[in-house]
Amino acid sequence: MLWSLVGDVRTVLSLPAALALQVAHPAVGAGVDDHSVFRTDPWGRGVRSLASYQLWVYGGARAAEEGRRLRRLHRTIRGADAHGRPYHALTPATYAWVHATGYPVFRHAQRYLGRPFTPAQERQLYAEWLRVGRVLGIRDRDMPQTIEEFWPYYRRMLDMEVEQTVVVRELVTVDGPLPVPDRGPVWLRMLLRIGWPVLRPAFLRLRRFLIIGLMPPDARHALGLPWTDAQERRLRRLGRVVRAVVPVLPERLRYLPLARRARREHRAGRR
Repeated sequence: MLWSLVGDVRTVLSLPAALALQVAHPAVGAGVDDHSVFRTDPWGRGVRSLASYQLWVYGGARAAEEGRRLRRLHRTIRGADAHGRPYHALTPATYAWVHATGYPVFRHAQRYLGRPFTPAQERQLYAEWLRVGRVLGIRDRDMPQTIEEFWPYYRRMLDMEVEQTVVVRELVTVDGPLPVPDRGPVWLRMLLRIGWPVLRPAFLRLRRFLIIGLMPPDARHALGLPWTDAQERRLRRLGRVVRAVVPVLPERLRYLPLARRARREHRAGRR
C-alpha cells in the first residue's frame, strides 16, 4: 500500500498535519524549536524531509542507510523542554511517537483525498508502517505491534502527553514570518519575490487549514485547535476536487520524482 500511496502528490497535502502532531509532543517540539532550521530555511527543510520520507519506501538499499543517517543526525539533539524536563531525540518513546503519528494522519486524510481504507487495508497499512519503522531503527518493543494495541497507545498520548507547543502555534499562525520560496527556476523565484506580500498570508491560511483539517478530530481536540462546520464543508469540497483530478493525471504529474523513478525501474525489472 505504501508503494502506491507515499509517492502520490496528495501526500504533500497531509504531511504538515503529521508534522504538527509530531511537534505537539513536548520533547519533539523542544528539539525542533532548539535545533531545527524550520524558521530560517523552511523550504529547504521541507524538501529534505520529503526526500527522506520517499527514500524509506522507494530507496531500496538506500532506505537502510537513510535510517542510519537519521539516527546519527539525532544523536546530538538534546536539551530541556518547556517544562524543564530533559529530552533526547533518540529516547525510544519520543523517537517512536514521531513515526507513529504518520499512521492516524494518513488514515484520516485518506477519507478526504482518496477512497477511505477498508478495515483490512487499515490493518495492512499499519503492518507496513511498522516495517518502515524498522528501517528507521525503531525497535518492535517501542511501538504497538497491532492496531488493537495502537489505538489505546495513541489515545493515551493525546490525553497525557501532547499539547499546543510553541512550534505547533507557529505552524498554525496566519500572520507569522515566512521567507520567500528559494526553490525552482529563476523566473519563478523572481515572480514569487514580487508577489510574496500577497501570497504569504494566503499560503499561511492554507497551511493552517490543511494542518487542522487533515489532523484527526481527536488530536485536533487534544491540541485545542478550532474547526468549524463551514471549514469542514470547504475541506470536503476540496477533497472532491482532488479525488476527481489526481487519479486521472499522467504518472509524471501524479507521482513525486523518486517514486516515479522507482516505479519505472520496477516495471523494467519485471520485463
